[in-house]
Amino acid sequence: MASAPKKHSLVTAITVTISTMIGTGVFTSLGFQVFDIKSVPPLLALWIIGGIIATAGALTYGELTSAFPRSGGEYNFLSRLYHPIVGFLSGYVSATVAFAAPIALAGMALGTYFGGVISDKNAPDFESVKLMIALGAVLLMTMIHIIKVSISGNFQKYITSLVVLLIVALIMTAFIFGNPTQLPFLGFDYDFNALLSAPFAVSLIYVSYSYSGWNGAAYITEEVENPTRNVPLALFIGTMIVMGLYVLLNFSFLYMVPVDQLQGQIDVGLLAAKHIFGDYGAVIVGLLISVCLLSAVSGMTFIGPRVTQTMMKDVIPNIYNRFKFLSKEVPVVPIIFQSLVAVFMIVTYTFEQVLVYIGFTLSLSTTATVFGIFILRTKLKHIPRTYKTFGYPFTPILFILFEIWMLTHILMDKPEESLAGLATVLSGIAVYYIAKHFNTKFENQ
Repeated sequence: MASAPKKHSLVTAITVTISTMIGTGVFTSLGFQVFDIKSVPPLLALWIIGGIIATAGALTYGELTSAFPRSGGEYNFLSRLYHPIVGFLSGYVSATVAFAAPIALAGMALGTYFGGVISDKNAPDFESVKLMIALGAVLLMTMIHIIKVSISGNFQKYITSLVVLLIVALIMTAFIFGNPTQLPFLGFDYDFNALLSAPFAVSLIYVSYSYSGWNGAAYITEEVENPTRNVPLALFIGTMIVMGLYVLLNFSFLYMVPVDQLQGQIDVGLLAAKHIFGDYGAVIVGLLISVCLLSAVSGMTFIGPRVTQTMMKDVIPNIYNRFKFLSKEVPVVPIIFQSLVAVFMIVTYTFEQVLVYIGFTLSLSTTATVFGIFILRTKLKHIPRTYKTFGYPFTPILFILFEIWMLTHILMDKPEESLAGLATVLSGIAVYYIAKHFNTKFENQ
């Protein structure tokens, strides 16, 4: 008799949540934010507000996971709360771009950081070096995560633990050994107006993307021990840890590097390292940050295909059960498909285009999911659950209001990327009915 598949522990679930957050955003976003926001308080407020919003979302998802303890994240929740086609649209986005785009972004950033360590950034072949590093990272993580569940889970746990230690070390060395720059404080009037400005809302989309993995453990619910208890805990603990690290890390960047030198730079961590240690030390820190970005690629490669696999079980069960290679414990086909989409994005689009596009698209899905808590509490209140959202109803209301405010500003400021994200979601309607059609044909064979 075959033994049951080994489940992931609470620690692994926490590390999955952390690893899907820590990565591209925190090491790249500040360079875009300082174009229009020049003062320290509103810049740090971005990361504090982003953390509060993410925590509100994590607390709400905890109750949804307790009520619907199944892998799949938003696909699982929206299918149960609204209608299967609404869940499919979210799952379709997850299967096509929602995880592939962050993998592409982390790969691009890794190419910039690690490429800056091993090659001269002014060399004519530097762009080719960055591209090869990005593609190599995606290939490596794809190979690791198609081997075995226990191997991929342990790899994720250890690399994320290393990442947290490296970030803590970077923060500490910045304040102990660095020579501080003149921190820009422009006064209460400037700071208050900045908080209400369109650039602040646009910058919040970058921060929101940096926190976007706060729901990571919800995608692997069925693979976690005692999921109704451990997944809500993993979401909350992981988000709180990352919030503290993000605020301190960005303050250390501002503490070390003049704002005018940060503008438009993707590798802000490397700039900070040069101010602390000089060129030699920056090589070491660049390697450390590269490990963080590799962990982000790993985390997204690990959890994304679980959504696709869950969705295939529901939407095309006849096809899923007919072809055994689709129903393996490790979702090999979804992993490979997701990696191919990431490769396409790496070689086709710019970093900022992908960042805004995926940030807008993900916010649509998470906002609809958090709103679903009100459906759960009214129409589906008979469903048993061991955890209820702390601070309800204010917690989900806070999340929803901020997300709507942010989405409105992004739609006005970045209409092309926003509409592309909306079009991606809506295109899933046709895919849903086509998939249903082919599934019916297999049923009759």
